[in-house]
Amino acid sequence: MATLDWSQCPAVESIPGKVSGAWVLRGTRTPAKVLFENLEAGMSIEEVIEQFPVTREQLDSLMAFVARSLEKEPSYK
Repeated sequence: MATLDWSQCPAVESIPGKVSGAWVLRGTRTPAKVLFENLEAGMSIEEVIEQFPVTREQLDSLMAFVARSLEKEPSYK
């Protein structure tokens, strides 16, 4: 699987010293990785919103970025 360039996603940020520099939803301490792990485990979007300090708009932006990234041809270095 290709690695996503999270620096191109407007919904996330990585700040040294904040959650160990992990990519988190902008303005939160919620790692994008944790959201995807919970969705993969079967949690619905509504359950994610209830359990984490994130909004529907943040998740929509995150998912739109991932969807656009998956449409691109993979580049092998």
